[in-house]
Amino acid sequence: MGDSMAQGFKNGGVYRTDLSFPSLIARCFDPPIEFESPVFTAQTGIPVNMEMLVRGLQDEFGDKIYWNQYLNAGTHIFRTLRRIKNYWEGNKRSLQVERDTPYHNQGIWGFSNSDSWLIHEEYCRNFIKHNPPTYSVFSVLPDHAMYTTARLVLNPTLTPPFENHSMIDNVKCLQKNGGVENLISCLGHNNIVGAVTNLNIIYSEQHDLNTTHSKRTCTVFRPEHFKEEIENLYLKIAEIDIPRVFVPTIPYVTIPPAIRGVNEDKTKPRKGYFDYYSRFWIWDEDFNPEKHPHLTKDDAITLDLHVDQYNTIIRETASKYGFHVVPVAKHVSDTARRRLGAENVRPFPPEFIKALRANENTSYLVDKYGRPRISTDFIRLHDDTLKLDRGGIFSLDGLHPSTIGYGLIANIYKMSMESAGVRFGKPMDWDHIIQNETLVTNPPVLLNDLRVLLRFLSMGNGERFTTLGRNILQQTLEMFSSQPKLD
Repeated sequence: MGDSMAQGFKNGGVYRTDLSFPSLIARCFDPPIEFESPVFTAQTGIPVNMEMLVRGLQDEFGDKIYWNQYLNAGTHIFRTLRRIKNYWEGNKRSLQVERDTPYHNQGIWGFSNSDSWLIHEEYCRNFIKHNPPTYSVFSVLPDHAMYTTARLVLNPTLTPPFENHSMIDNVKCLQKNGGVENLISCLGHNNIVGAVTNLNIIYSEQHDLNTTHSKRTCTVFRPEHFKEEIENLYLKIAEIDIPRVFVPTIPYVTIPPAIRGVNEDKTKPRKGYFDYYSRFWIWDEDFNPEKHPHLTKDDAITLDLHVDQYNTIIRETASKYGFHVVPVAKHVSDTARRRLGAENVRPFPPEFIKALRANENTSYLVDKYGRPRISTDFIRLHDDTLKLDRGGIFSLDGLHPSTIGYGLIANIYKMSMESAGVRFGKPMDWDHIIQNETLVTNPPVLLNDLRVLLRFLSMGNGERFTTLGRNILQQTLEMFSSQPKLD
């Protein structure tokens, strides 16, 4: 159970749930186990799959989009997104799935701690009913996509028997019908990530506690409020009486490249914090703190200190209930190249490096000293080879891991689970993980001109080349903020 991290969200949407980190862990059991996840492969996922959008542009317009093609390219994207929107809003066919029991993966993107027990399918259905979808150039992504996703995870039949089941209720159901030996509860990220997606720190007040996503007005939970909700969540989990429960520490929200660090004098420090943090599609030389929304260095430090407090709360509360804490935060921090400096990045798993070297499409990413050129940077291609030059751990939305990133997270969980006595039988299938990260093995050539591509998708510099009113990148980030619109 969990949020977008547990569900496998990447590139702006849910697509291949079989590549989520829980699914990758499940592949390590021998004999094989049953681990079923909802399917969201229709129309390349929900709400948007930016990798597929970029590949579609490349198929239509070639390896470069010229200024005189912007209007046609914008029209192409608009038509594609309109088709996706119509499908996931149920205008093409019923989204109902015949199923008798809940899915083993109860991850739902956008959920924070309290959503796991407050939101059920009937609530989502009524929310959509009373907030009908809009159809205009200003709304190009599926409206209420999180609630549509939640309906299809919590109650895929869309019928009465499970309509009032929350995520917690479905875990209880699985425990009563066959049993649950190991539970991963991957929640808490969305209690603070809104500060990054919104580039604004709005602290929680008492009315934000035990309140659903649409009614919260904050972007950051005060540590004392986070503690209250974590204690409530862990108590509810403990009452289900599952033998082993695994909970992660939360990585710093200032590490993902969804926000781009830039200094006042435009220099790039080898390590440490930047003076400002703004949108990843705004280049250093274009950034203007008087014009562009941003966080400051002090804001970034404050957010990291809050995450430290969250993780202390997680460890202390988990200890109270005998839960196992997975040190995800430490491992993510160890790979933060821009913050640490390349020479301070901790080694990657040797089996992962071996698989990178063995794959003909990624062997060049390992140097003669066995060091991989994989990092937490936003993905970039080499100007001459058109192969990956940096990045690879995060996907195109800048906020969520790539398949390789999820593989690295799965490996952290697997090690913690083994320490807790879980027996698997098979190692991590790094060959499978690397092969299925097509951004690394076969990157779209359009990524070579990344600045132009991101400028096009964000309609930067005030230029409105296309028929898209609000840009794709901004709308994608809005999905993860309780604030309805971003500046």
